[in-house]
Amino acid sequence: MRQHENETTGHIGKAAIEREGKYLTFTLHDEEYGIGILKVKEIIGMMPITTVPKTPGYMKGVINLRGKVIPVADLRLKFGMEPMDYTERTCIIVVEISGAGKKIHMGIVVDSVSEVLNIKAGDIEDTPNFGSRLDTDYILGMAKAGGGIKILLDIDEILNIDEIAVMERAA
Repeated sequence: MRQHENETTGHIGKAAIEREGKYLTFTLHDEEYGIGILKVKEIIGMMPITTVPKTPGYMKGVINLRGKVIPVADLRLKFGMEPMDYTERTCIIVVEISGAGKKIHMGIVVDSVSEVLNIKAGDIEDTPNFGSRLDTDYILGMAKAGGGIKILLDIDEILNIDEIAVMERAA
């Protein structure tokens, strides 16, 4: 059986097989990113965001989504990109963040949502080494899809529970 497993996976590593699946893809600053579809709870259009004082600049504030207060972060700002005026294509992806034994819903502002892609393990490569000072723990891998590269994100690494707890206490 072990030999059969190696034949079916070939040169594809175990990590790539674990990352295989469906991803919601979206754009930020003309680059394509993807989040595992199981982390996505909902996609909504832009709505009024109530700012919360004394929070990091990328934390835009909170929204009232059907009576539930949801913290919202702008991924452009979190990634150190230039701010952009929101357009009719800008939207909020509500995701589920896991950590410290609990799950929290969080909104992330993206430039636009593209599509859901089924990405095979053979199309996922490990994150290249950019140097020892660059933290890439938030990147699951690089997916070759649609003639380009999609950066697959680990949303639990990007937005950690501690940061969200600060927002919840402030709200």
